[in-house]
Amino acid sequence: MRRLDPQRLLAAVNEQRACLGGTAWTGPLSAAALGDGCAAAVAEALDAGKTPCREALRAAAMRLLDLLAARAPGRAVEVRIPPFAAIQCVAGPRHTRGTPPNVVETDAATWVRLATGRLAWAAAAADGLIRASGPRADLTAYLPLSSGPPLSSGPPLPSGPPRPR
Repeated sequence: MRRLDPQRLLAAVNEQRACLGGTAWTGPLSAAALGDGCAAAVAEALDAGKTPCREALRAAAMRLLDLLAARAPGRAVEVRIPPFAAIQCVAGPRHTRGTPPNVVETDAATWVRLATGRLAWAAAAADGLIRASGPRADLTAYLPLSSGPPLSSGPPLPSGPPRPR
């Protein structure tokens, strides 16, 4: 797991919450809680059809990748969310050099939607939102990482109707 700077995360979650008309974060100041707060706020922005704030989107993508790595430990699949982060996960043959045989790549907004259950893997693949290669590159068994936005300890954000998938 990456060591994320809590002050940077706090600034990101507060910026995203402000863009959504919410109040400042009042929850725990741990990197995990703030990362979850960023993921929840970014998911709310996406649901509302808004463009997420860049730093909050980066933090959300990284936090959700860390959760995937914890859920599916291993080094058989490389998951890339350019330009923010990449991890190796899923049990199986370890990759050591060159292009890995099992690669998943998508943009950060799609990753947040997948990881929070707002978008199904099959639908994203059919729409060309995911580039996946290799026999272990289907992450359906590990997603969603949560049934909705990750838990947020901050005050609730204004909510609107969810966007169609």
